[in-house]
Amino acid sequence: METGIYTFVENTPDPETGQKLYPSERLSNLMEEIELADQAGLDVVGIGEHHREEYISSAPSVILAAAASRTKNIRLSSAVTVLGSEEPVRVFQQYSTLDLLSNGRAEIMVGRDPSSSRFLCSATI
Repeated sequence: METGIYTFVENTPDPETGQKLYPSERLSNLMEEIELADQAGLDVVGIGEHHREEYISSAPSVILAAAASRTKNIRLSSAVTVLGSEEPVRVFQQYSTLDLLSNGRAEIMVGRDPSSSRFLCSATI
């Protein structure tokens, strides 16, 4: 069994104050969460791709590359990369580079449509 965390890096208002964090602060908090997950021995962290205002994860490979420089063991995965809105060769290049930066810890999970669960594939680069 493997244990991990995943997120779309939601940045919703605080229920008590109604305020949102600045996106840079939310990403800084995420990097701390990923570092802690690595230190705690979790197996994987996944960043899902999302393109709505309340999420900050429109470029998971960039977020995972930042995490690669701050972690040592945890696997770094997309959760899910939408191939319908990306150029597949570019996605391959991004995650191949992430794999090099992370010393072989990159993984990618791809789907064809965010509203469809009919096609889902996971692979280690």
